[in-house]
Amino acid sequence: MWANTCSCLLRSRKAEAGNLPPLSEAQKNKLRHLSVVTLAAKIKCIPYAVLLEQLQLKNVRQLEDLVIEAVYADVLRGSLDQRNQRLEVDYSIGRDIRREELSTITRTLQEWCLGCEVVLSGIEEQVSRANQHKEQQLGLKQQIESEVANLKKTIKVTTAAAAAATSQDPEQHLTELREPAPGTNQRQTSKKASKAKGLSASGALHPSHPE
Repeated sequence: MWANTCSCLLRSRKAEAGNLPPLSEAQKNKLRHLSVVTLAAKIKCIPYAVLLEQLQLKNVRQLEDLVIEAVYADVLRGSLDQRNQRLEVDYSIGRDIRREELSTITRTLQEWCLGCEVVLSGIEEQVSRANQHKEQQLGLKQQIESEVANLKKTIKVTTAAAAAATSQDPEQHLTELREPAPGTNQRQTSKKASKAKGLSASGALHPSHPE
């Protein structure tokens, strides 16, 4: 694999050109792609100047064509910031792991595990609080339902006692408390009619004087 036989720079390959067979243009581009991947593992925003130097390209046009080719080959994903003259990398393929990188990878995984434990602890705490709040609300609901039931019983007993005192059916007694007596509306209507007739008679007895 090229990932095992090439370094991140083409410079070392050029220094040993006399001892190695010549490379085709496609092979050189493959080395350049892997060099970009190696740089992207350390820098997410790579200046054009660094890429031109490390990849040994002559101009920006060649560099942008190479990056576009790498994106289509799914070697990396990112965008070319032409205004700021830099490559912004979102994703790149992995390279073969070297022995000196094992300690860094181990430390990174340990930090990730610690972070996961902190998150899980926070989630468990939130779940515990939610369960406590739920239990409190259920207890409050049961208390309110109990008080409402006791209040209904008290009202029923009081109504029954009042009805027994008047020798009436409790339901009939409640109905009478809610509704007015049958003749109440008629008496009020007759009072209003009598009052209106009195006002009319008063007007007839005392006509207004013309000016």
